[in-house]
Amino acid sequence: MRKFIAALSLVLITALWSASYGQCGSGCCATPKVDKIIYMIGDGMGVAHVTAYMLENGYRPINLDRAQTVGLVKTHSANNRVTDSAAAGTALATGHKTNNSVLGQDPDGNPLESIMAKAGKRGMGTGIVVTSYLTDATPGAFYAHVGYRGEHEKIAAQLAESGIDVFMGGGAHSFNERKDGVDLTEKLAADGYHVVFDFNDLSGVTDGRAAGFLTREPMPYITDGRDENYLADATAKTLEILTNNDKDGKGFFIMVEGSQIDWAGHGNSYENIITETKDFDDAVGVAFDYADSHPGTLVVVLADHETGGLSLVPGDPDFTKAESGISGAFSTGGHTAIMIPMFAYGAGAEKFTGVFDNTDIPKIMESLLFGE
Repeated sequence: MRKFIAALSLVLITALWSASYGQCGSGCCATPKVDKIIYMIGDGMGVAHVTAYMLENGYRPINLDRAQTVGLVKTHSANNRVTDSAAAGTALATGHKTNNSVLGQDPDGNPLESIMAKAGKRGMGTGIVVTSYLTDATPGAFYAHVGYRGEHEKIAAQLAESGIDVFMGGGAHSFNERKDGVDLTEKLAADGYHVVFDFNDLSGVTDGRAAGFLTREPMPYITDGRDENYLADATAKTLEILTNNDKDGKGFFIMVEGSQIDWAGHGNSYENIITETKDFDDAVGVAFDYADSHPGTLVVVLADHETGGLSLVPGDPDFTKAESGISGAFSTGGHTAIMIPMFAYGAGAEKFTGVFDNTDIPKIMESLLFGE
């Protein structure tokens, strides 16, 4: 009888294991198929920034609440426990540490290849969408190689030669008002890009290559006039173009940056942190929805670092009382060494649970996207 019970138990355990873990479509017992990655970077966005938006939204569900897995990421650079966006962007793009202010190179000046460049070499679609300028440190980390992040005209020339299929953001002057007299926007048009200076001019563009130089300088805050739907709409347009381009099913890799969360932190502006984080969360919703309807899509959402040392403090320090209001308090106008949050959704999301170094993230993506 005991042998029978033991045998029956083994059968039941095996059946339960098969039911729970044997269906590899869930991604729990085999490496999931990933052929499309949407990499979303909320520049300067710490846990407090996300919490502040949740709080000001009345704790109604936000798009980040839909994340299937959550992790934490360490952000130090090669030469500083407090990173800048160039070193952090390089780590997130290439999987290698570098010194602050260095972009797409190791500390010795050797070029580092980004996951976006690797995807392009494999015939995959590529795209960048930002709310800052296109030659800023975070987007630049995905295509440029310079010793100093401020070399904007050199960075612009490298973007024009990068072969990235779709890119949108501000900072047109680095492309068409250059010291060398070269108009890179004309060169891109000659190379077959739909070049526009107003986002609405992309409404009829559904495939091919597109370059959007949407402001001469960096784009303004939403509170200063930027379209509050821009980042979500630009993300959707980039996904539309790259999906229509993907005739052979090779997939794509895009990076979307909510750039001005960082600027709001530098300016210690609680109001702008809320509006810019909402803007970024709206774009996250577009990405999550796309993953729902397009199997093989992975969305990874994180920051490059925390900015402002934001705390959410009560109006009355006596927490035994009823609600006394919340305000944002800042400890710095710069970056901090605080770990940043990471949210993942879609195919392969389970790979992003835990505590990571920022260099780990592109390496995991490459293993999923390229099988390496």
